Amino acid sequence: MFSFWSVLIVVAAGLLIYRYNRQAIAALRDFDRRNIERIAQEQEDRRDGLAHFRHTASVASEQVEEVLEIDAIDERLGTPTKRYVFEGEMFATRDEAEAARQSAIMAKARAFYQDLPAALTGRGKDRLN
Repeated sequence: MFSFWSVLIVVAAGLLIYRYNRQAIAALRDFDRRNIERIAQEQEDRRDGLAHFRHTASVASEQVEEVLEIDAIDERLGTPTKRYVFEGEMFATRDEAEAARQSAIMAKARAFYQDLPAALTGRGKDRLN
């Protein structure tokens, strides 16, 4: 009986591997590509003196919500139109909404750098230099 279940499991695993082979390989290649890009970016950041600012803006961008596109009715004409929402405020164009999002990202990054001196002085003798 044990042999039957072992063979059944091996056959089922083989069928699953055969069925999802391309998807699994594509996922692994995508993971490998992202990993290679990350390593290359880290090496480039070591040579770039402004990489810290770019990284801070990237982290702040992850903390700010995305611009949402919604279907709405134009108040003047009564026709369907696209509106863009960022932090509860509605914008007529995506450019205006993205500009508001970008200013929110920069404000969050500036706040980080304003809080940085206090955080560094609070570390005391654990400082790097």
